[in-house]
Amino acid sequence: MQTQIAIGNNRNFALSQALLIYKGESHKEAFVTLHQVGKQQSGPPTIGPAEALTQGFLDSLLHAVGGNAAIEVLPENVLARTQQMLAWWVPARPRRMFFQHAQGVLDDISGQMFPQPPLVLQVDATGLSLRALEKNQRPQADTRMMVAPYWNTYATGSVCLGSMRAPKQASVSAMERWETSFYESAFTHPNDAQTLTTYPGGSEGLWHKLASSKRPFPSKYLNHAKQSLAQFLKGKP
Repeated sequence: MQTQIAIGNNRNFALSQALLIYKGESHKEAFVTLHQVGKQQSGPPTIGPAEALTQGFLDSLLHAVGGNAAIEVLPENVLARTQQMLAWWVPARPRRMFFQHAQGVLDDISGQMFPQPPLVLQVDATGLSLRALEKNQRPQADTRMMVAPYWNTYATGSVCLGSMRAPKQASVSAMERWETSFYESAFTHPNDAQTLTTYPGGSEGLWHKLASSKRPFPSKYLNHAKQSLAQFLKGKP
């Protein structure tokens, strides 16, 4: 088998090692083995016996793959950072919101300013997810997460991007653009109306109550997400 990869310069590469990935029937469990690749004067290369992965090998592999990644200085509101994921918290503050329901629900208050709860935002390859916070302070790993009371948001916290002009990067420099894009998008429908809020009038009644309000967002109407910050970031209930 032959393959070509454009790397910008003329360099010579030789096959030296192989990683084999084994998955169970459910594809939820897997393990990886490392194999040395032997060269033959004729015929295809041969794969040697399995070897255990070492931390040194993984470190060198990550350096080789992502060694040219730009260094980022992390601001205080960043909660977690990996090569694939970025999470940060956003203090409570008023925001302008736009509603665009097919039947005109909440059209009468669309474009007004609303108090917002403090949020945790997480961006990865799958898009944007978020949770609300009870207190307007930086959360810890065991801080209880609350359901973000927004339309276009699923019970898992993932956001239906819809008309959202989402940045293409999960970088520190794009954090503010993610926040702005979320609030400036059109909130079109409640995905899980029964769990969005504990307010007696539901999410529609809540946003009507908060339209142009000068008071802080009432955290007593936030619904429990039944997970901690650490569990949310790991994608676990």
